[in-house]
Amino acid sequence: MTCLFSLQDMSLHFYFLFYTPFQGITSSQIANSAFTWGTVAVLPFYALMVLAPDARLTRRMMESSAPYIILGVLYAYLLALSWTPDTLRLMFASKYWLPELPSIAKMFTNEMTLASAWIHLLAVDLFAARQVFHDGLKNKVETRHSVSLCLLFCPIGIAAHAITKVLTKMSNQSH
Repeated sequence: MTCLFSLQDMSLHFYFLFYTPFQGITSSQIANSAFTWGTVAVLPFYALMVLAPDARLTRRMMESSAPYIILGVLYAYLLALSWTPDTLRLMFASKYWLPELPSIAKMFTNEMTLASAWIHLLAVDLFAARQVFHDGLKNKVETRHSVSLCLLFCPIGIAAHAITKVLTKMSNQSH
């Protein structure tokens, strides 16, 4: 029995799918488009959590895994496009196999790597904002400010939510 595709053929198809930019589109254009579209794609979720936190649509949208799957696929695609033979060496440059800032900075001089990192941040920040949002609903804590902060300053948004949660609990106990 003969195999329709050899391993070499499959790797060649993989190469053309992931490493060859679309005809006439440069890697810079792909990186810029992914950056812009990724940013625009998360904004409706933040808008719903901030402007209509009690709406059924908001709750349904925030329970969906779709944005994380889409951002994950986009991230994987950009990561594949940005991958070079030096990527792992740059990521784990020290003798202890730990990242070092100069090596990571060198990696981020590539627009595709930077775009993939941005998509990674968008996905993680949206996930954290969703956790803050759900925790706020569960504990009856205002989250609009914390969710807004999660969009650009995620660790500050998480900290703001923790502080708001403590202050809300203290306020409720004093009444």
